[in-house]
Amino acid sequence: MPSKILEVKNLKQYFGTKKQPIKAVDGISFDVYEGETLGLVGESGCGKSTTGRSIIRLYDITEGDIIFKGKNLNDVQSKKELKQFKREMQMIFQDPYASLNPRMTAGEVISEAFDIHGLYKNKAERREKIASLLEAVGLNREHANRYAHEFSGGQRQRIGIARALSLNPSFIIADEPISALDVSIQAQVVNLLKQLQKELKLTYLFIAHDLSMVKYISDRIAVMYRGKIVELGPADEIYHQPIHPYTKSLLSAVPQPNPLLERRRQRIPYEHEETTATETMVEVRPGHFVYGSAEQIKKWC
Repeated sequence: MPSKILEVKNLKQYFGTKKQPIKAVDGISFDVYEGETLGLVGESGCGKSTTGRSIIRLYDITEGDIIFKGKNLNDVQSKKELKQFKREMQMIFQDPYASLNPRMTAGEVISEAFDIHGLYKNKAERREKIASLLEAVGLNREHANRYAHEFSGGQRQRIGIARALSLNPSFIIADEPISALDVSIQAQVVNLLKQLQKELKLTYLFIAHDLSMVKYISDRIAVMYRGKIVELGPADEIYHQPIHPYTKSLLSAVPQPNPLLERRRQRIPYEHEETTATETMVEVRPGHFVYGSAEQIKKWC
């Protein structure tokens, strides 16, 4: 079995005041194994992006442990250690229009990380590395001298992927990398991510809304609702044998390409139940976990 590259234990990320905290992420735990893709899905505002940003230390977490390659990130305080950690873990951002600096060329965007980490100081070597990264994501080396506004949305997202790959990371958090793109470009970007994963032995945490796309790219899926992971398991099981009512509701909302099936499709409404202290993550099948009390899980199964 592959070794764990990331362990998240009881992660909490609260905003607002202590008296009235906004519980964006409320005590979630999961593992990511080397070489796999863990898909994180849920509705808008459920805490998916906050989870990704907390893992990569863009936010200071409220409580919990993030263990990356056996090292607890709460213990990483020195700038040197933090720099090394950020070389190993990178992020692809949601909006390709906002995540690139309009005053920098594509080459400058990619090479910014080299300046921070003191890599490729030789100009010819740096130029060659930028060109190879652009070619790896399906762009031309001539694109290095163009500015962000000269690219389409799909091309900008490819530059974002090239930037994430620039430091040879082992783990990439893809925060809804396809939500701002049209359908045909989405397929291109997802296929590119799969190809790069195979070639470079990458591990992904893939955050998205689109359940069909998540099933296509992921080995396992975690379903998130109101700051908690309500179901976690193999992609096929989650898709074909969901247990939690929220997962069933989410799957029933996926449009069907077949018009006959689409006409017969019925939405399953989900009625929220307030959580109590009795609810925990329970393993109902090997590797398939559901969040709920013993009574609820008995009723759902």
